[in-house]
Amino acid sequence: MNLILFDCHKNRENLLPLTFTRPVADIRLGILTIREKWERLLGQKSFTLTENYLAEKFEACGDAAPGLYVNGAVLPDERLISSIKQLGALQSLMANGLLIAFKTEKGHLNYENFEAIAKSFTPVNYAHGFVSIAHTWDIFKLNGEALQSDFELITRGRKSEPLSVTNKLIGPLENIFIEPGAKVEASILNSSSGPIYVGHEAEIMEGSVVRGPLALCEHAALKMAAKVYGPTTLGPHCKAGGELNNVIFFGYSNKAHDGFLGNSVIGEWCNLGADTNNSNLKNNYGNVDVFSYREGKSVDTGLVFCGLVMGDHSKCGINTMFNTGTVVGVSANIFGGDFPPKFIPSFSWGGAQWLRTFSFDKSLEVATRMMERRGLKPSEADVKILRTVFERDAKYRKS
Repeated sequence: MNLILFDCHKNRENLLPLTFTRPVADIRLGILTIREKWERLLGQKSFTLTENYLAEKFEACGDAAPGLYVNGAVLPDERLISSIKQLGALQSLMANGLLIAFKTEKGHLNYENFEAIAKSFTPVNYAHGFVSIAHTWDIFKLNGEALQSDFELITRGRKSEPLSVTNKLIGPLENIFIEPGAKVEASILNSSSGPIYVGHEAEIMEGSVVRGPLALCEHAALKMAAKVYGPTTLGPHCKAGGELNNVIFFGYSNKAHDGFLGNSVIGEWCNLGADTNNSNLKNNYGNVDVFSYREGKSVDTGLVFCGLVMGDHSKCGINTMFNTGTVVGVSANIFGGDFPPKFIPSFSWGGAQWLRTFSFDKSLEVATRMMERRGLKPSEADVKILRTVFERDAKYRKS
């Protein structure tokens, strides 16, 4: 039976701009992406049911075998998996109107109408608690719970590499796991409030102060004298310095210098210039509002702490100041003094004084140069995805 992770239409819109360039299941939450969690726990490769423009990069299911379709916004746990496995063909697992999973007899479904088809199946009520993401801010809000779960999943039955004696440990040693090839020297690690995971070939440089939970994924690096409050995740090949508080970097992104970043989500291939800072708390201590692509306007997050959400391939210059609840689209280039707008559309160029369209060809040059620094380059599928985003977000750009 094929495993297919699907995007609910509503969820995709609520999770923009992060889902402009990926299915919901490829959002990183904790140590792993949601897709990686399902594949590990079910022991099989997954396919994707999402918008057509993403299908070339994120493989769709092409055969007519029976399918187990699972909501890519839902995080797996043992009880949920047990209930899903008990589903029969043409049954759907539901919780408070949310479609969690369903099974088909044969054939693959179209993204445009699969939800209506699935809701015609015999519903099975799921009455237990589970974790899912519905908005961008859920990613940092739920990161601690997800990180703890991933830590237990990844480290179960395994032995950590030894912690160097040059470090100062506060808290239980069993909450520290160091993968082969990782380096941790002359740092202060506090595992009392959560686990600290250091991935393959990752590095915590000298003088860093870390309060868990922290996930430092493969080939990621904390620069010298970094200050990190959990729950924070640095995805693969990310580099970060300065002060971080409850931040998630998806992968291949950098904040290599001083500056504060808190309660934020940063996509892939982003770069934050030296002394970039964001506000994560309003002066009046009120709830933070953010721009919603689904609503086409700002909405109340219900949170007092909420920082920056930045889509893939976006960059900002030195000394950039982001206000509370700022949303930056894909391939934006932000610079200049004062606070830029709280909503910056994809492929924008400028800052507080003006924003213009960042031409597609020029933005692709920047993306290509950054990827080449890591020995990679955009695929044809990547270029098509970026071009689609350029066209879709044009309505928000002024020129």
